[in-house]
Amino acid sequence: MNKGGINVHYHVKLDQFEGPLDLLLHLIHRYEIDIYDIPVAQITEQYMAYIHAMKELQLDVASEYLVMAATLIEMKSKMLLPKHEETLEDQELFIEEDPREQLMQQLIEYKKFKEAAKQLREREEERALLFTKPPSDLTAYAANGAPLALDVDLYDMLGALAKLLRRKKLQKPLHTKVARQEIPIGRRMEEILHILKHGERMNFYDLFPYDDREQIVVTFLALLELMKRNEIIVEQENNFADLYIRRKGDRYE
Repeated sequence: MNKGGINVHYHVKLDQFEGPLDLLLHLIHRYEIDIYDIPVAQITEQYMAYIHAMKELQLDVASEYLVMAATLIEMKSKMLLPKHEETLEDQELFIEEDPREQLMQQLIEYKKFKEAAKQLREREEERALLFTKPPSDLTAYAANGAPLALDVDLYDMLGALAKLLRRKKLQKPLHTKVARQEIPIGRRMEEILHILKHGERMNFYDLFPYDDREQIVVTFLALLELMKRNEIIVEQENNFADLYIRRKGDRYE
């Protein structure tokens, strides 16, 4: 942000990122892509949208993410090259390797280790629940038949931000000066909690009524901090549906 000749930047580090392979697996799961037949053009486009969103937040994007982006772009270029007709003899001497093969093997191996880690973590959580205690009535904590919302993670939030930026055509940095005073993240957090005080769910996009990039970034970071502090809940009823925000402890019927 350029304000009064002084450059102000938000430098954010988020521990939820596990690496480019984790992001690719998220995209494969979200768009129901066959891991054995990856559409390179589609996965590259979605991956770059997330990278742009991360840069809009001025995150310190690790070099491994940029290396993967370059790899995907190179792979996409190879897939677009025309294939020359070869004689049967030439085919026997030279069999061109699918440029996706190495990436596919990496993703399969990463998925195996991630699933194994998840199982070990679940077993640890189950073990932690073993203790001696008289039975308790948990009826008051039941969901009362309400439909369960999907788990929303950081990648889902970044996906929503990328869609918001496309709507407002803010993928490229703006070079205009900001006349208004910078809003601290802490103050924006208080404003969001005040907006949600009535216990009603609010659409993610309704929290971004302005077109100013800095205001969008501050609001998004405020939401992430509130999620981290467990003060708000972000819900999604099904894949590709809008995200909804509500305060922790408020009941939504």
